[in-house]
This record gives sequence, structure tokens and C-alpha cells, in this order.
Amino acid sequence: MTEIKDAKNVCLFALNSNEPLAKSVADKIGLPLSKASVSHFADGEIKVTIDESVRGCETYVIQSVSDPVNTNLMELLIMVDALRRASAAKINVVMPYYGYARQDRKARSREPITAKLIANLLEMDKIDRLITIDLHAAQVQGFFDIPVDHLQATQLFAKYVEKRDLGDDIVVVSPDHAGVSLARRFAEEIKAPIAIVDNRNDEVRERSSQEVPEYVIGDVKDKVAIIVDDIVDTGVRMSLSAKALQKFGAKKIYGVATHAVLSGNAPQVLEDSPLEEMWVTDTIELPAEKEFKKLHRLSVAELLKEAIVRVHNHQSIRELFKH
Repeated sequence: MTEIKDAKNVCLFALNSNEPLAKSVADKIGLPLSKASVSHFADGEIKVTIDESVRGCETYVIQSVSDPVNTNLMELLIMVDALRRASAAKINVVMPYYGYARQDRKARSREPITAKLIANLLEMDKIDRLITIDLHAAQVQGFFDIPVDHLQATQLFAKYVEKRDLGDDIVVVSPDHAGVSLARRFAEEIKAPIAIVDNRNDEVRERSSQEVPEYVIGDVKDKVAIIVDDIVDTGVRMSLSAKALQKFGAKKIYGVATHAVLSGNAPQVLEDSPLEEMWVTDTIELPAEKEFKKLHRLSVAELLKEAIVRVHNHQSIRELFKH
């Protein structure tokens, strides 16, 4: 474990998206969260007040751009503006979940690229560095002209798989062709083969489609299948993938997703699916009504703590990618 050096000029701030995670990161670093207050005017405008001096300090703002997405994004942008005007020496944004990252290219005519728009807004706000976890597409890093530390939860889940001792007949499954690189990376960590659910629905149809995919590429019969994705939103794709694997003879099926968006009735969809368990991280804070029996959460607090400490100490973060 890495210890922070010369912490007297380091300030950690938590906004409203995920205070429990921010508090856990601060506790692991051994620093208190600095004081700031967020309030709203009657018409919904956001006001941020920093309640202590940050002049000449290295600051870290911990905020996921999760539901309510637009409110949390504006909180972050306004906080960064306040820090800059208060003469903070460095402004580092720690964004466990990078909202709007799913629109990372023009897939059809007349579409925006919102992942790039968010990058533009953060750079326009003059942040110095971004620390994030499991971007929807790794190339989003290229939208920035500042340092981006793209952390991965793969090792966290791999260690949990080892701890669970699920046997030797494990296969890692991508829920579609686009997710193969993530599945391969996870499979390499746990030394398992991969399979692919041959989901041929396009992105628009898939959101409402309830058709179970007809084909699975790879051998899943009598194996423990682990479906790996970066985000679980409506739960439909994860559920349909699990049903396809069940149809092709998988004996046990687990779901893995870094970011638990869980929109609408996703908890019920996943609870009613063939999944044994659904493993997620705490990059997004979940209200009590989003909890369900099959859900198991792993914390990224230690990963973020190590990244922040190493950035402050001017140390390499390469060790964080080793299992």
C-alpha cells in the first residue's frame, strides 16, 4: 500500500453523486473531506460554496456523472469553476463513472458525440487531470489533451472470482461482439476461455427487444459462465444473454458490470433472470429501492485511493493494472 507524502496541501472534495464512496476513499488516504456546500436556488440553479481556503492546494473532486446525470454534471463544472477562482494550484477530477460516454462516435447521421462534448466542457473548465474507471470505450481518453488515468475494475472482479473458487470450468462471455475486448481482458486475468452471445439486434432495437439471441459462439455447455459488461442499465441485455447461455447448457451463470446504472425496473429484470448473482462496483451510489437479492457490490475505494496517492506522489500507476 502506498502512503501519501506531504499531505498538508491536499484537499479532497465530495459532491452529491456518491458521498459514501468519497468518504471511504478519504478514510483510506487518511485525510478528511474538505468542506463545501451545494445548494439550489428556487428555480433549480446550483450554487457551490467552498468553506475553506484552497489557495495553492492540490485538489481532488470526487463526482460520478450518474442519475440525476445533468444535475451531477453541472455540480461538477460549477465546483471546478469555484476552485479555479479560489486559486487552487491543481484541480483533479475523480469521476468513477463517466456519464454520456456511450455516445462516443457518430453511429448514424445527425447524431452528437456527447463523450467528446463532456471532455470539451471539462477542459474548458480548466481541470488538470481526470481519473476515471472503465470508460465505455477506451478511446474516449483521446478526446482529452490533459492526462487521463483510465483505471480498470478487472483485477477487482478477478480477485473476487478467485476468492469464490467457482471451479475450473469457467468461461467468460461477452454479451455482444462490441464487448469482446473487455471479455478477453477479464478472461486473461482468470485464465479462462471466452464465448460471445451472437446478439444481432442493432443498438436502437436492443433497448426494447425481448428476443433471446439464437446463437452463442464458443463452448458454454456444462460450464460456469460469467457475462462481462462495463454498464448494466436496463438489465435487458444481461438477462437475455443469461437466457441464451441457459439454452445452450451453461450450468451456472453470473453477471459482472462495473457501473450499476440500473434504470427503471432493471433490479426486477435481473432478479427474475437466470443469473445466480450480479456483481457490480460502487462507482454509482444505489438507493435502497435499487437493491435486490442477487446483487453483490465490490468497492473501488482502494483502487481510487491508490491512484490519488500515486498521482500526488508522482509515482507510476502501472502497478494498479497488475493482478
